[in-house]
Amino acid sequence: MGGVSTVDRAERVPKQDRSRATRQRLLEAAVACLAEHGWAGSTVSVVAERAGVSRGAAQHHFPTREDLFTAAVEYVAEERSTALRALFPEGAHGDRHAVVAALVDLYTGPLFRAALHLWVAASNEEQLRPRVTELESRVGRETHRIAVDLLAADESVPGVRETVQGLLDMARGLGLANLLTDDAARRERVVAQWAGLLEETLG
Repeated sequence: MGGVSTVDRAERVPKQDRSRATRQRLLEAAVACLAEHGWAGSTVSVVAERAGVSRGAAQHHFPTREDLFTAAVEYVAEERSTALRALFPEGAHGDRHAVVAALVDLYTGPLFRAALHLWVAASNEEQLRPRVTELESRVGRETHRIAVDLLAADESVPGVRETVQGLLDMARGLGLANLLTDDAARRERVVAQWAGLLEETLG
């Protein structure tokens, strides 16, 4: 009977590992390029050079620029969710101020900045828009669910769902403002105010 020899298997595993490592480097480089240079300055060649791989290797993993940057935003989205969960591995234990601060940090960090650049690009790129819209819709639902869990919010109570959504909209707005200037002091006051409002609304 035919089959894969032990030697073939031994060679394949490291090759698969190398392939995964290359893909990871490309995604991280794409995110960094978007955050620093925006869409116009983030070509496949620029990303490949930053990742330390050839353009051909980059196109093997991501045949088109849209494939690369859609995957990069998916990676960003997964990292955002992972980062938020990691902040409260045992749950938030009712510390709503900490939850609000964590959400705001999520929206004012480099991962969100990279996602924003892709949104701007998607608004002008017909090929990119439907893919990014679908992806961000999924990310939005996931972020909302995480926020509800961490805040121990009961969405069967009228107005609670809208309050949580308003919190996320506020955090996103602070992320937009942070693109132009680091306004950390004002942000801390807004976080404190929102935490207080949540305590009143959510009980």
